[in-house]
Amino acid sequence: MPEWIRAVVFYGVVALILFISVILTMAFLTLAERRVIGSIQARIGPNRVGPGGLLQPFADVLKLMLKEIVIPTASNKFLFIIAPLLAVIPALAAWAVVPLWPGFAVADINAGLLYLLALSSAGVYGVILAGWATNSKYAFLGAMRAAAQMVAYEIAMGFALVGVVMAAGSLNLGDIIDRQAGSHFSYFFWWMIPLFVVYFISGVAETNRAPFDVVEGESEIVAGFHVEYSGMAFAVFFVAEYVNMILISALTSIFFFGGWLSPFESWSFMPEFLRAGGFHWLFLKISFFLFCYLWFRATFPRYRYDQIMRLGWKVFIPVTLVWLAVLGVFFAYDIGPWSK
Repeated sequence: MPEWIRAVVFYGVVALILFISVILTMAFLTLAERRVIGSIQARIGPNRVGPGGLLQPFADVLKLMLKEIVIPTASNKFLFIIAPLLAVIPALAAWAVVPLWPGFAVADINAGLLYLLALSSAGVYGVILAGWATNSKYAFLGAMRAAAQMVAYEIAMGFALVGVVMAAGSLNLGDIIDRQAGSHFSYFFWWMIPLFVVYFISGVAETNRAPFDVVEGESEIVAGFHVEYSGMAFAVFFVAEYVNMILISALTSIFFFGGWLSPFESWSFMPEFLRAGGFHWLFLKISFFLFCYLWFRATFPRYRYDQIMRLGWKVFIPVTLVWLAVLGVFFAYDIGPWSK
């Protein structure tokens, strides 16, 4: 076989395995969410379909597949159908540059961070088109809310990542992880706590999750931009939201907590298998941040839209700019793990 055919087959198989893994993780995250929130609210949660409710995600998929996809008569049918794909494809494509364990990423490119920023910005087009194409005032209002919210928090997330790039000296995600090696005090989190807080909370807002879910405020605009969607067309938006949750959790782990690095790396008295890095450490870190997503939804009330906009524009952006100046002082005086 020619070299290019072998490369296409190899990367195709790797991409398929990664795609299936992300989709299965997303499916069981929906079950975990309902069980965790049920436990927090002293309820049981789904436990009937399969042992302990483990087959509930597959029952949900089957239900959505059997539902009819209703396309409004006055809608732009092409954009109505293409909008969910524009929301989910960037969320899945972003995994191409994520380092999952030492030395492995589907595409280990030097501009990986720019690639992620470009894809995260592209996801908003699916939301806007979904609201506009349905020719519904409620859906369009939800789409405009989503656009304004995403723009506000995208800027804050971008500024937060400037600090990570300053510290790592690279846009490659693998290099960013390697720069945090040595000990858990080398993690960028310890030196960029304000940037970490801004990035993670902005990530919650970017995914339209509670308490930033005014885009889908059921009591106000009847589920927002996807109010006219049903069946698998709605399910694709649902998949995009949860895949983005997993992605933000993974990127938070990589940028601020060393990704697949072990937190016990410098503890010489610990067994070697605990000090070695690997996918299991990244998985545990992602799981923690996903639990925070579920915890927020079960705990915080929905914020008003003016509060959300004020937080994004008047609090997060100034905080990131101030801390970037502080990082500049750290660099000038060789303070922090990057001094080595």
